Amino acid sequence: MNKSFFYAICFVVILVVEIIIGIYVRDNFVRPYMDALVVVLIYCFIRIFIPNGLSQLPLYVLAFACFIEILQYFQLVDVLGISNRILRIALGSTFDLKDMVSYAGGYVFILLAEYFLDKKRK
Repeated sequence: MNKSFFYAICFVVILVVEIIIGIYVRDNFVRPYMDALVVVLIYCFIRIFIPNGLSQLPLYVLAFACFIEILQYFQLVDVLGISNRILRIALGSTFDLKDMVSYAGGYVFILLAEYFLDKKRK
């Protein structure tokens, strides 16, 4: 299977799961820790266009997610006066250190998944 196609399928599946969780799940476990999927989602999206990847791409995606979380600490959406609901959801408006832990979990998942996928491809 073409790598770009594989990552495109992964991206769509994870996006659908994220949307379903966002709409229907109201609990204290799945919803707060679904942020790990965000890192995997962004990674899969980038890999659609860079199918052979970059060795440090998972780390870059983790750094990007943490940077966005830090911007939430400084309430960027309020400072910039962003009122668009979708943009506010995408950027987030509430800082939570647990989100960074979740992002790290997504990072570890990516590393493990890529390790086993590479092993299988060889």
